[in-house]
Amino acid sequence: MSIVNAKEIMIAASKEGWSVGAFNVTDLLQFEAVIDAAIEKKAPVIVQTSVKPSQFLGTNMMVAIYRTLAESAPVPVCLHLDHSTSMDYCKKCADAGYTNIMIDASKQPYEENIRQTKEIVDYCHAIGGISVEGELGTVGGVEDQIKVAEDEAQLANPEQSVEFVERTGVDIFAPAIGTAHGVYKTKNPKIDFERMAVIHKMLNGNGVKTPLVVHGGTGLPDDYVAKLVAAGGAKFNVSTELKHTLLDAKWEYLSTHRDEYDPGKLDVFVRDATRKAVMHWMDKLGCNGKA
Repeated sequence: MSIVNAKEIMIAASKEGWSVGAFNVTDLLQFEAVIDAAIEKKAPVIVQTSVKPSQFLGTNMMVAIYRTLAESAPVPVCLHLDHSTSMDYCKKCADAGYTNIMIDASKQPYEENIRQTKEIVDYCHAIGGISVEGELGTVGGVEDQIKVAEDEAQLANPEQSVEFVERTGVDIFAPAIGTAHGVYKTKNPKIDFERMAVIHKMLNGNGVKTPLVVHGGTGLPDDYVAKLVAAGGAKFNVSTELKHTLLDAKWEYLSTHRDEYDPGKLDVFVRDATRKAVMHWMDKLGCNGKA
């Protein structure tokens, strides 16, 4: 069985200097494509669902798809709930069988962020087998139901990050370091690599205990990706790129096959395009052959 939580994968990634890809999916085709890519690359993988897609298909359906595909896969696969601001929904997904939960209370006052995050940590740990991701600072851009203007984005304070992790007990930690959700407005976004490295060292100086997460992977230059992995990013989130890949592939196929009415051929084309995009990311993150 290849069902794991995120921390199990990320501890090894952080120790060995690579990162696991965490790919947001919205349907069965993307789900299959991500896991097919992981199998082909012999890489562990995290499959993520934002709140809206998981509500549309239903948490039980998402978990059923996950278990069906993951149990037959020869690589470790984690199912992660991404950016839920609702504690009740976090608990619902944990009860359904998600193996990693992100409670995003980063827009709340600091103490309230700690309170909500700790409650979800305690809840998931009581169930067992579920790791929890928390966030400090705010990541700019739009992700599902969360929108943060660039001028409102706040970077994580290193000292406060240590306190946050200690008081909440989170398994993995996402510090805001300048990355953004969606499409970057500049080719060279201002990323605080040093802040990332400092937080990683302060949390893991005596051995990896709390691996770090990078949000907003889409559109980052390859050298930025490499620097963030070197600075301690053990989980790399990719969402917008897969949405674009899905829709672009559909448009490409339909525009060149106007007389074709076989949905299965369209599905194969879209799934293959997504699989290739995921494998490209796995190459960049260095997780090939790490399963």
